[in-house]
Amino acid sequence: MDFEKDALEILKTLVDNAYDGIVIVDNNAIITMISKSYCDFIGTSQENAVGRLVTDVIENTRMHIVAQTGEMENAQLQYIKGSYMIASRIAIFKNGKIIGAIGKVLFRNLKELNNLYSKIKNMKKELETYKTRLKELNTAIYSFDDIIGTSEQILIAKAIARKAAQTHSNVLILGESGTGKELFAHAIHLASDRMYAPFVKVNCGAIPSDLLESELFGYEGGAFTGAKKEGKTGKFEQADGGTIFLDEIGDMPLHMQVKLLRAIQEKEVDKIGSIGSKKVDIRIIAATNKNLENSMHEGNFRQDLYYRLNVVTIMIPSLRERKDDILLIANHLINKISKDLNKKVIGVSNDAEYYLKNYSWEGNIRELENILERAINLIEDSNIISPIDLPRNITGRNEIKIIKSLEETIFAAEKQAIIDALKSTDGNKTKASKILKIGRTSLYEKIQKYNIPL
Repeated sequence: MDFEKDALEILKTLVDNAYDGIVIVDNNAIITMISKSYCDFIGTSQENAVGRLVTDVIENTRMHIVAQTGEMENAQLQYIKGSYMIASRIAIFKNGKIIGAIGKVLFRNLKELNNLYSKIKNMKKELETYKTRLKELNTAIYSFDDIIGTSEQILIAKAIARKAAQTHSNVLILGESGTGKELFAHAIHLASDRMYAPFVKVNCGAIPSDLLESELFGYEGGAFTGAKKEGKTGKFEQADGGTIFLDEIGDMPLHMQVKLLRAIQEKEVDKIGSIGSKKVDIRIIAATNKNLENSMHEGNFRQDLYYRLNVVTIMIPSLRERKDDILLIANHLINKISKDLNKKVIGVSNDAEYYLKNYSWEGNIRELENILERAINLIEDSNIISPIDLPRNITGRNEIKIIKSLEETIFAAEKQAIIDALKSTDGNKTKASKILKIGRTSLYEKIQKYNIPL
C-alpha cells in the first residue's frame, strides 16, 4: 500500500514538473492530473481543471474517446486556442479493463507550439507564393494533354505541332485572341528535346517599345541612365539552349523587328552597351492574332522577318469553328475552376449546354473560362450550371427558347412541387401531402418515382 502511495506521489511530481503538456483522465473522462505547463497553455489552473470533464477544459480533445475505446492515438493534430498541437493519447489498463487515459504533447516546451505553428503558417504562405510564381518562371507547364478537343481542326493543329516539336525549326502560331496559342507553345517545348532547358515567354505587345530591346537582349552595367550597375540578362540569353515564345509578335515595332531578324539570322545577341556579341542557341515560337500578310502589305511587318518565323505554321481554330468541343472544354474548365474555388460543381445542364453551343464566343476559350468562373462563383443550391447562372448576353442572344415535350414539362413540374412541399415542411410527409392535396401513399409513390432524396 505504501508502494502505491509512493508511486502516486512520484507520478504527481513528474506531471507537475513536466515541461511537456500531460493530462490524465479516469474511465469517465474526468481529469485526475494535468501538468502546470498544459494549464498555462490553455489558460486555466490545475485546481480549476482537476475533477472536471476533460471536454469542458481542453478544446477539441479526444481523451474521452480513448478512455472509452482503449485505442491508442499517436502523433495527432489538435487545434486549440488558435494553434495546432501534436499529441499522443494512450489508454490505461488494469486487469484487462480500461481505467483511464493519458495524453502527452510531443514537444519539450509548450512555447515551441506557437513557434511550430508560425513556421507551418509561413511554409504554407511560401508554398502559395511559389505556386503563383510558377507561371512566371522560365518553365513550360502545359502539355498536349492540356489541349482539349476532338474536332478535326484541333486534331490537325495538334498533329502539326507534334511534328514541329521534333525539329528545331521556328514556329508561327496564328489564331484569334483566347484560342490557346500559348498552350501550344508550352506543349511544343515540352515535347521537344529542349524540354529540360528554359522556356522563356515575352509578350511583345505588353512591353513599351523603348524598353523592348533591353528586355530581349539585356544591357551592360551603366549602359544608360538608370541602368543597374550589374547590368541585365536579356530574355534571349535566358532562353539559351531552350525556347523563347514571342507572343503578340505582330505588335513588335519595326525598329525592333530589324534587331530581332539579326538575332535570328546570326544566332547571337548584342547587349546594349556591349562591345561584342554573344552566341545563343534558341528555338523561336512566335504567335499573333493579326494577319501578318496584311501587315506586310501595309508596311507594318518586315517580309524577311515573316519568312524567318513562318517555317512551320499552326492555325488554331476559333471556338465557333469547333462547337462540338465546347462541352468537353467546359467540363475540363469546370473541374479546374471548382478545385481552385473549393466548390463542388460537376457540369452544365442540357439547357445551359444549348446556350453555350449557340453563343458566338468572340473571346474564345478565355471568354468561356471567364463565364464559367463567374457562374461557379454565383451558383448556390446546385452542383450543375443552369441558364440562370449564365450572363444575359449568352442566354438572351438570338432569344433561344428551349421547348420540352408536354410529358417532360409535367414530369419536371410535379417533381419540383413535391420537392418544394417537402422543403417547406422540413420533410414532414403528412404536412406535405396536405399541401399537395394528395394522400400519403400517393406521395410516397411519387417520391420513389422521381427518386427524390429524403
